[in-house]
Amino acid sequence: MYHYIFFDLDGTLTDSKEGILNSLRYAFDKMGRPAPAEATLLNFIGPPLQDSFVRFCGFSPAEAAEGIRLFRERYVPIGKFENQPAPGMAELCGRLRDRGYVLALSSSKPEELCVPICDKFGFAPAMETIVGSPPVADWEKADVIRETMRRLDLTDADKPAILMVGDRKFDVLGARNCGIDCVGVEFFGYAAPGELAEAGAVAVVRTAGELEEFILNH
Repeated sequence: MYHYIFFDLDGTLTDSKEGILNSLRYAFDKMGRPAPAEATLLNFIGPPLQDSFVRFCGFSPAEAAEGIRLFRERYVPIGKFENQPAPGMAELCGRLRDRGYVLALSSSKPEELCVPICDKFGFAPAMETIVGSPPVADWEKADVIRETMRRLDLTDADKPAILMVGDRKFDVLGARNCGIDCVGVEFFGYAAPGELAEAGAVAVVRTAGELEEFILNH
């Protein structure tokens, strides 16, 4: 049975599309480059920004670093709150906590941004710990999961009781890399059709209710 539930943030607990896309367009404008089509920008929701600038825009590492700097110039004061909570997820987190589950946030987003977002949308009270990337790095999902386990004093023996919850293949693959299960959520449609199942998600759910049912029965 699962006892420790690790949640992704963007696309899982919140719909962060508006703030991320607005801040990306700001960054491209400041760099004097035309912003890619929205279909391309949507690929930035989930993976580390450094990887996305390089993979989807052909940026050099130095250009990607500048893109990240400009993105955060707008995102930190404004974009992080251009965001909406996923329907029913704050309530679900509260119910799981009350049932004795240990909940944590495990996001590649900088931790200094994760904390105020979780505070604003009511997720923080249910979380035993909120883990994100350090200020000077964009961690991969596996790095974040390992740090979450460290803060909760979990060992390899606890892995069968840990469940990751995320909306992209990066969550599933990061969890597999760490030897834990991941359930995929399709709340906002940011994953390509079949992406989560193909990556190895143990289940794919579409609502907070379906997620709750899966957790309570496994």
